[in-house]
Amino acid sequence: MRMTETLKMTIAGGGVAGLSLAAALAGRGHEVKVAERAAEIREVGAGIQISPNGVRVLEALGLRDELSELAVQIERVRLIDGPTGRDVLTLDLSDATDMPWFAVHRADLIELLKKAAIGAGATVETGSEVAPPPEGKALEGDDLLIGADGLKSAVRARVEDASKAFFTRQVAWRAVVEDVEDREPEVRVFMGPKRHLVSYPLTNDRRNIVAVEERVAWAEEGWSHSDHPGNVRGAFDGFKGPVKDWLARVDEVFLWGLFRHPVAHRWYSGRQVLIGDAAHPTLPFLAQGANLALEDAWVLARCLSEHPLEEALARYQDAREDRCIRVTDAASRNARNYHLSFPPVRFAAHTALRVAGAVAPGRIRQSLDWIYKYDATN
Repeated sequence: MRMTETLKMTIAGGGVAGLSLAAALAGRGHEVKVAERAAEIREVGAGIQISPNGVRVLEALGLRDELSELAVQIERVRLIDGPTGRDVLTLDLSDATDMPWFAVHRADLIELLKKAAIGAGATVETGSEVAPPPEGKALEGDDLLIGADGLKSAVRARVEDASKAFFTRQVAWRAVVEDVEDREPEVRVFMGPKRHLVSYPLTNDRRNIVAVEERVAWAEEGWSHSDHPGNVRGAFDGFKGPVKDWLARVDEVFLWGLFRHPVAHRWYSGRQVLIGDAAHPTLPFLAQGANLALEDAWVLARCLSEHPLEEALARYQDAREDRCIRVTDAASRNARNYHLSFPPVRFAAHTALRVAGAVAPGRIRQSLDWIYKYDATN
């Protein structure tokens, strides 16, 4: 690694993107402050999947062993027909790559990254809201302002003209329930007409549930809007298997509208740059939002440490833009595949998956290697 000058930077946002970037930058000798507008860095209860491409970054940060203590290692993904409970396809992940696949509570991951950032020398300030200066300037005394401030990024509004998101006519519920009995290390995707439900185990006898339904009624974007548990139970009342039992245990559930946001055309302007959801929000149908943020963090930290500032920002966008567009587009297509509703098409698609799984079980998994075998640290 060729180190350029030491930079002084402020990162707006203390989520996965901001904290992993702070750890990567401070570990390379830069002066970094994370400014999180919330009074404390915490996450409303939810699980998150860290696929091998994200685990590679956490290993490069020296956090893989600690992550494994906080997470459940996932060995397979099962696609299941929700209305019948019949298996459609199982993807074996046990030897998919040289890296494991983890499911972790988001709050545990945030705490791990915060400790890593502080341990590397970064400063983390809560209750600190950043108002980005105009004309692409950094904050006074800084060399760079990094927008890791999520979907409604104030920094993105300075970097490029505001782009409107559109409601996908899909909503998602999320909940964490107690589950002592079912500890199978797998992600289960129950597919049904115009809806699907994803579930996987977490540590401490918990289970994460994300349920998505197509509907016309608009719902607000955001992760922290409470809903009545009876609504998600009613939406998935016809699903077989353990779904009804899982949903019967839900006593707190959150609902949010799913909006499609375009990937930013410009990721930087002057001394301001975007990372994670601020640059490329993605729908949750490939579980890649946090993984893309981890990739961004490593690549941006490397570019800033190896090249002069202006060149570093250009190299960063060049390295990340096409991949993020491809992943976000693939996530959008996945919703359609899960929600097939016309019976003949649904039957044909599920039959084709069953045949493919029986004849060439590794082929479908290998078709996703471009996502999971990607190595941002190389």
